[in-house]
Amino acid sequence: MVTENDIKQFSKQCEEIFAQLSRDIIGQEPVVRGSVIAMIAGGNVLLEGVPGVGKTRLVRSLGRVFDLPFSRIQFTPDLMPADVTGTNIIVKGEDGNSQFSFQPGPVFSNIILADEINRATPKTQSALLEAMQEHTVTVMGVSRKLAEPFFVLATQNPIEQDGTYPLPEAQMDRFMFKLLVPNPSLDELMEIVNMTQKTMAEVADKACTGEQLLKMRETANQIPVAEEVLRYAMILTSATHPDSECASDAAKKYVRLGASPRAGQALISAAKVMALIKGRFNVAYSDINELAYPVLRHRIKLNFEAVAERISADTVIGMILDEVGRKQRIPGAKPIAPAAPAEEPAAETLPAEQEGEQEEGKKKKKGLFAKK
Repeated sequence: MVTENDIKQFSKQCEEIFAQLSRDIIGQEPVVRGSVIAMIAGGNVLLEGVPGVGKTRLVRSLGRVFDLPFSRIQFTPDLMPADVTGTNIIVKGEDGNSQFSFQPGPVFSNIILADEINRATPKTQSALLEAMQEHTVTVMGVSRKLAEPFFVLATQNPIEQDGTYPLPEAQMDRFMFKLLVPNPSLDELMEIVNMTQKTMAEVADKACTGEQLLKMRETANQIPVAEEVLRYAMILTSATHPDSECASDAAKKYVRLGASPRAGQALISAAKVMALIKGRFNVAYSDINELAYPVLRHRIKLNFEAVAERISADTVIGMILDEVGRKQRIPGAKPIAPAAPAEEPAAETLPAEQEGEQEEGKKKKKGLFAKK
């Protein structure tokens, strides 16, 4: 049973974690908060952003703050599955006979940084599927349990597509959150440059151990969720499917495939942690609304109409939140604007002269066909 003292201890521990992370990371509060929530809830995180915005530094700082063994895997097109999971090698025993011995790969750690994960081939990407879901690794028919806590924090660049392999839906679904890492503001950029002039190394101190993290997860799991809030979260998940009984108008128009049941599990697990961080004993509707963006943005697949109209996943999620909130008459349930910019760039606007030339060309072409 969770007591008031447990909640105070949980909030105090989180404050110390965020305080230490702020020594290494300037700004990016939603990204930092989302990463910590996912780690406490036991989920994996996909960080998406252009190069140089601090994705890798954030993961390294998390390893320092939680005082956990940390492995970095640089994903490249020539990386093989055995380079991730490990393999059996032939060694000579004390008796002089040769025998197989398992050589663990970098996945046998507590925090795994999968850097530029979309640069590896699908065969290598699939080596992480079992580890991300079951926390086990199977090599040559033998399954080995990974140490707890275990997290995969992956990064990818959304703008450079040469030599990349898009993550399959099965792997995307195994990430609890997809966090968009924006460019820093002018003031934040000045702070970053001033800080890195002193040292490029991380300076955060340990604020939580692995045992304490598992205890925090146990505390969060015991937080009660009102049936109405749980039902709202499940309706929200179901509303992303264009053919479900709860389908929203936005999903029918813009969504090809909705979120899986893992999305509902992630919403509730993460909302419990967020409630504790805010010092509350119960999950609120606002927690569900705020977490809907990182939980759903990588789990819904948009159709051609959304792509043609340059509608991003975050925009569709906002429409669904608004519609479901009105239908369920949720008090004060308004869609919360996503912390990061939309995933897809806005359409480029042509100068007036070019637009005029294009329109004139279309009219001439139309007249030419009419004469024929």
